[in-house]
Amino acid sequence: MNARTSIAVCAGLLALACGAAHGQVLRVGLASEPTAMDPHYHQATPNDALSAHVFETLVSADAGMKLTPGLATAWKPVDDTTWEFTLRQGVKFSNGAPFTPEDVIFTFCRVLNNPQAIAGSYANIARKIDRMEVKDGSTLVIATKAPYPLLANELTRMWILWSGIAQHDRIRFDPAHNCGVTGPWPTMEDFNSGKNAIGTGPYVLKSFVRGTGITLERNEAYWGAKPAWKEVKMTPVPNAGPRLTGLLAGDFDLIENPAARDLKRLDGDKKFNYVITPSVRVLFLQLDVAREPSPQVRAPGGKNPLRDLRVRQAISMAIDRKAIVQRIMDGAATPANQFLPDGMFGALPHAPELKYDPAAAKKLLAEAGYPAGFSMTLSATNDRYINDAAVAQAVAQYLSRIGIQTDVNAMTRSVFFPQRAKREFSFAMGGWGSDTGEASSFLTYWVTSLDKDRGLGTSNYGGFSDPDFDKVFRQAITTVDPAQRETLLRESVRRALAQLPSIPLHFESSAWAFRGDIAYEGRADQLTLAASARPMR
Repeated sequence: MNARTSIAVCAGLLALACGAAHGQVLRVGLASEPTAMDPHYHQATPNDALSAHVFETLVSADAGMKLTPGLATAWKPVDDTTWEFTLRQGVKFSNGAPFTPEDVIFTFCRVLNNPQAIAGSYANIARKIDRMEVKDGSTLVIATKAPYPLLANELTRMWILWSGIAQHDRIRFDPAHNCGVTGPWPTMEDFNSGKNAIGTGPYVLKSFVRGTGITLERNEAYWGAKPAWKEVKMTPVPNAGPRLTGLLAGDFDLIENPAARDLKRLDGDKKFNYVITPSVRVLFLQLDVAREPSPQVRAPGGKNPLRDLRVRQAISMAIDRKAIVQRIMDGAATPANQFLPDGMFGALPHAPELKYDPAAAKKLLAEAGYPAGFSMTLSATNDRYINDAAVAQAVAQYLSRIGIQTDVNAMTRSVFFPQRAKREFSFAMGGWGSDTGEASSFLTYWVTSLDKDRGLGTSNYGGFSDPDFDKVFRQAITTVDPAQRETLLRESVRRALAQLPSIPLHFESSAWAFRGDIAYEGRADQLTLAASARPMR
């Protein structure tokens, strides 16, 4: 064997060894860090992505957001308010305990008893439930208080817990009497430590260290197809540049949301690849339209100009969405003229363009009584959405040009979300992915009047309330007939755009970059899942 052949053979063996090692561990660079292992703490995409590795839902969704079987193999409406779910048999939790209907009931009860939860978005689903009954060992009956045509869609984010994490007698859906739970309800800290992170998913939690990283190990007893990776290491790297540098240096196998402008560096390099996937996440501005004065608005006489529709219209007209998409998002986004992309259920088929017209914006401000403008603070995250801080700065500059002097207070999301939930902001930038795939998702949480008992308006921090809108929208979400519901939803969208309590900016496109020996499928819901990465062998 000559030296050249020897080197080639060694190189081949090294490649095989590296490939074997690579197949064991997937190293992921996260753009946005999950805030908790507790699957019911906060409905946020990074949290749901982490939850999806350890926990499962009755109904799942594929990469295109089509409903697929999860812990339920089938479901059907019995009548307008009653559903039957056939539960998957032979499933066990990661500790070996069998999955039962009581675990589902316990989960719904727990989300109603979770004071640490932010915004209560999971509890909104449970509040719509009237009763839950075990028909037999494999059939669960769920009856809702009113027609709830999107129950199956909503269940794609209700992560199922093992009932053994709390002391209990017979579990039954009886929230008034604690559902049979006799001990304390589980806390976020017990999930983060791993104590209660017991799910039926493909992975188990090995460690969760905020600011440092997350390590998952393959659940060898998982009922479904075993994931390719024995171990998954997730490391938060908020800045896009260092994430891509980490990929190029071999520190990561897969990264979230590299800057679109940097993806050209990967073109033609067989060692790396990337995918860009349009998402249903809208970036938007939420305005305090209820309080006077408002805490972060400074206007003559202590007034709150945001209560005036003309001012809200002026703010929308002052923003050049196309320029933001091209210059800040590098084309990896789409200007938003409504709250859901065109073609989705309930979206307007031809939404009027939210035009950039600063001259008309100044005129509207003068008509509203603010010819000299006013000042306010725009609150935003700097580590949650793609280029969020830069987008907020651009919005502030546009508004300042028409006389609304706008300061930006960009902060980490762990600070932003709790403060927003306490209504400490007057003008905030947020994001929302309509995971049900229809227009009701955004409107349910952000626009309709607050009604905690019905799970409505729980993210309506701006205090918007329009009885005419509520009447149409509440009819929409309880209408079972799809054609009638779509008509009502479109009318709801028109009314929301006419009032602008929230102002849409753009729809994100998500990007993932990865090693060339990996195939990765991007998802419209923006979840980064280890199972979506497959070694190419």
